[in-house]
Amino acid sequence: MSSRLNVAVVGAGYWGPNLARNFRASVDWNLAAICDLDIERARRVSDSVGGVHVTPDLGEVLADTAIDAVAVATPARTHHPIVLAALEAGKNVLVEKPLADSAALGAEMVASARERGLVLMADHTYCYTPAVLKIRELVEQGFLGDILFVDSVRINLGLIQPDVDVLWDLAPHDLSIMDFVLPAGLDADAVAAHGADPLGTGKACIGYLTMPLRNGAIAHVHVNWLSPTKIRQMVIGGTRRTLVWDDLNPQQRLSVYDRGVDLQLQSKATADARAANVSYRLGDTWAPALPEGEALASVAAEFAGAIRDKRPARTSGEAGLRVLAVLEAATASLAEGGAPIRIAVRDRERTLVP
Repeated sequence: MSSRLNVAVVGAGYWGPNLARNFRASVDWNLAAICDLDIERARRVSDSVGGVHVTPDLGEVLADTAIDAVAVATPARTHHPIVLAALEAGKNVLVEKPLADSAALGAEMVASARERGLVLMADHTYCYTPAVLKIRELVEQGFLGDILFVDSVRINLGLIQPDVDVLWDLAPHDLSIMDFVLPAGLDADAVAAHGADPLGTGKACIGYLTMPLRNGAIAHVHVNWLSPTKIRQMVIGGTRRTLVWDDLNPQQRLSVYDRGVDLQLQSKATADARAANVSYRLGDTWAPALPEGEALASVAAEFAGAIRDKRPARTSGEAGLRVLAVLEAATASLAEGGAPIRIAVRDRERTLVP
């Protein structure tokens, strides 16, 4: 397929204008329509991208046989009915995070796309940033060695959401990145979550999430709406090297440290860690060069590529479902005072696309 694909953006609120702008600029897409119940808001987005058809009627969009795909940028509680209707109409679907507001509904969406041979792609935008793509490359090459831990912090003085807590609002970014870059993705059996609501908003405004991974590693996520300082940082420690991603440092987003702990057992037969010689490796620090580019432009290109190649997207519906499963278990853990809760729904099949 060499001609452009036709896409409609459903939802003209916070994220819809960004999608519309990138689809309009893409060589792969023709922006065919913007759909929103607030027609004036849709018109404003249309005007910002040079003019495109607007409608408040989703049915009109789905009935248009010329439209190949829809990009859904509406509240999470509406994703399930909109996405199912789009899939039933034969449209490929890109949906912003989170995939749905429950794992069960997300699983139904994934199954529907699979049955129809359509692309359901989660808009995990961070996974398409040059920094995260480089992290994935370094991990796949074994440059860091075996992964020992992932520690992520995403805090700022942010908007308290009316319908979700801080874990559902911010943690999907970090979870989707882990699923994208780790060799086995979100390969965890259980999660423990702690949260606090010091302002009495009725939902957790500060959250901590801990997941032991199956290979013996551990992952930790800290999210916070109440911090006066903004931090976007992830540390991935390996047996060979440790990587630090600082998303707020445009001069050096990635730093790789050739530092760590080496354990050499005195007796290989007994393998007793208490009898080990501990040494500390202090090597060089390296900052890989990163290309410039807007992540959403890469999202649009990947969506088109998946449709044309009839393959799962790099951030497929299954990836979105794995993130949902962790979030749902974290909610249950919060209700149980931080007790570890089994992650009940997950799809560990990962399709690696070069």
